[in-house]
Amino acid sequence: MSEAANKDLGGASPLGVGERLKSAREAQGLGLETIAERTRVPIRHLQMIESGEHEGLPAIPYSAGFVKVYAQLLGLDGVALARDFRAELGGIRRERDYHAPFEPADPARVPTRALALVGLGVALLLGLAYLFWRGGGMGEESTRIAAETQQSAPTGAVAPPPPVITPQPAPQPLPPAAAAGPVALTANEQVWVKVYDMGGPTFFMGVMEPGQRFEVPATAADPRIQTGRPHVIRVTVGDAAIPPLGTANQTIKDVSLSPASLRERLSAAAPVAPGAAPGVAPAPAPIEPLVPPPGATPAERP
Repeated sequence: MSEAANKDLGGASPLGVGERLKSAREAQGLGLETIAERTRVPIRHLQMIESGEHEGLPAIPYSAGFVKVYAQLLGLDGVALARDFRAELGGIRRERDYHAPFEPADPARVPTRALALVGLGVALLLGLAYLFWRGGGMGEESTRIAAETQQSAPTGAVAPPPPVITPQPAPQPLPPAAAAGPVALTANEQVWVKVYDMGGPTFFMGVMEPGQRFEVPATAADPRIQTGRPHVIRVTVGDAAIPPLGTANQTIKDVSLSPASLRERLSAAAPVAPGAAPGVAPAPAPIEPLVPPPGATPAERP
């Protein structure tokens, strides 16, 4: 496509962003199926972008990312079109919010201040009466139970010692040395992800659906990840789960996916105590029991 046509499609134009992308796609003889296959953007999202029906699109940052990838595939200015799409989508939503129907309250249905105060006073009186009734009933019941206990207990009886509770050892965490095997990404929610080799090819770029799994190639020299929602991606090395690579709505880029780097994250999340053997989780700190252990001499009673 010529530079003049690219400038016209990527710059200011009376056509919407979706119409400009559709015109450029048809001019190159490409179908939506081809665009979806090359960009990994779901075809339904591409259809919504081209038709201007934005109701079913995800949040603006992800939708703008779809537009940028789509435009760059066609040889257009993806940054400019993504910026125009943000403005277009934001203006539509602001206009929809501005024209939201508003129905004023009916003054006849609003209780007067005096009526509200009377209702509040009645509620307080009922609450105090209930508390007084409950307090008196519970006091009488407690007195009756205490008297029956004193009558039924034999003279000189000694209360049995409390049961001995043996603390259970805490479960041992998975040692970081056990994190071995292929690196895999599993999406818990819909999320856009880019996995690439630093300074090399891109292994995956697109939207991962919930439950979708991607395994990083073992031949990758220095695999990295870029995403805007790292907290919804489950990262595993073999059978070991790695802590999230970022917090909610935090955009990460060039974060290493090498097994060694991920094992360091796992080690930082579960550090080994000084003096412990490498690769072995430290023993849990002993818990002092609330009652004396079996065999201990009980304290003298008065």
